[in-house]
Amino acid sequence: MTQTRVGEAQTPAAPPSGLRRVVTASMAGTVVEWYEFFLYASAATLVFGTAFFPPSDDPLSGIIAAFLTYAVGFIARPLGGIVFGHFGDKYGRKRLLQFSIILVGVATFLMGCLPTYAQIGVAAPALLVFLRFLQGFAIGGEWGGAVLLVAEHSPARSRGFWASWPQAAVPVGNLLATLVLFVLSATLTQEAFLGWGWRVAFWLSAVIVLIGWYIRTKITDAPIFLEMQAEREAAKAVSYGVFEVLRRYPRGVITAMGLRVGENILYYVVVTFSIVYLTQVVKEGTTNTLLLLVGAHFVHFLVIPVFGRLADRIGRRPVYAAGAALGATWAFFAFPLMSTAQPVIIWAAISIGLVFHAAMYAGQPAIMAEMFPTRMRYSGVSLGYQVTSIFAGSLAPIIATTLLSQFGSSVPVAVYVLIACAITLVAVAAARETRGLDLRDVDASDRERMAALESNAS
Repeated sequence: MTQTRVGEAQTPAAPPSGLRRVVTASMAGTVVEWYEFFLYASAATLVFGTAFFPPSDDPLSGIIAAFLTYAVGFIARPLGGIVFGHFGDKYGRKRLLQFSIILVGVATFLMGCLPTYAQIGVAAPALLVFLRFLQGFAIGGEWGGAVLLVAEHSPARSRGFWASWPQAAVPVGNLLATLVLFVLSATLTQEAFLGWGWRVAFWLSAVIVLIGWYIRTKITDAPIFLEMQAEREAAKAVSYGVFEVLRRYPRGVITAMGLRVGENILYYVVVTFSIVYLTQVVKEGTTNTLLLLVGAHFVHFLVIPVFGRLADRIGRRPVYAAGAALGATWAFFAFPLMSTAQPVIIWAAISIGLVFHAAMYAGQPAIMAEMFPTRMRYSGVSLGYQVTSIFAGSLAPIIATTLLSQFGSSVPVAVYVLIACAITLVAVAAARETRGLDLRDVDASDRERMAALESNAS
């Protein structure tokens, strides 16, 4: 086997046959699932606070209550990551991805059918929380499978670029959700939109779910996974899953979590809390706010593969560190820019935040995949990625909105983002540079490690 030195300067290799089809399948499902996940986030800000919770004199209290149900999805994500990771490492990435897309689609469609608080009282938020949990559970299993399907098919020289495409599908899903809500809010009266119009966006998920599921039936698991699966079955080994990865690779899990903190908090402050700030402080209209977000999501989609390619050329760590350092500054200048109420300036402020985020987000699949061997890679990346969401992304809109409510200023929110990005910079410093690393070398090192442990035990 030809060894590949970590950090070696290389030129991108031609993609293997079928890689583009794998990328398309991963992106198709990711677009669907993040359309639905972000649809909830937008609806929580615009609709759910009044539709599913008791009336209040404070407009921010209903939004905070809606964000608490929003957080339930993040709490469910690690559980989904553990369950999907366990079975994904055993049976393959493809099967679990097909199941996850159906599950999130059913949950989202049913959200559009829920009666409101005025109709059934406290049962309304209770049902919303249950469906949100299912949605989060499915999303928890989606990310690891989607990015690994691409990462494990990709050449070592260009893994950062190809594995960044499922990440680029996230802003596409967000853009689609925002665009649908924008069209509905622009064509309907405020009363009609709040009464029934928002439900249409949730019902539309059924159509795109079927498209995404069909596309995913046309791909196969990567050769490296199939080889590992055959090897494990021949040896009758059962060494995979979340407990095994925590026992063998705790540093990888902790480092992955640290890499996520700043990226995850920055993202949800930019795309979710910004809606609160614009509609409640700047008094920007709902339709205009959504239109500005559409433009910003488009910029996000364009720059993610660029940073993925850059991570292949100069390394994972420098690109990630730059994103975290720049992200730490964003909120200090972005909210004053938004307060100008000038649409172009608001769009630029949000877009800059997403560019900083992309520098971190693009390289995540590659750097995390390169931390773990194939036999436990799904569990490792899912655990490191999804557990962080509980105390990072899920709480970010709640904490930011509460800080705004308590202090009446965006400065505490900026300090919050600064601290989060500082944590991620520490994780980047602790991570190994893995640019150009062959995943088969990771597996070989894992086998040597296991053999040494068995030898010492005997």
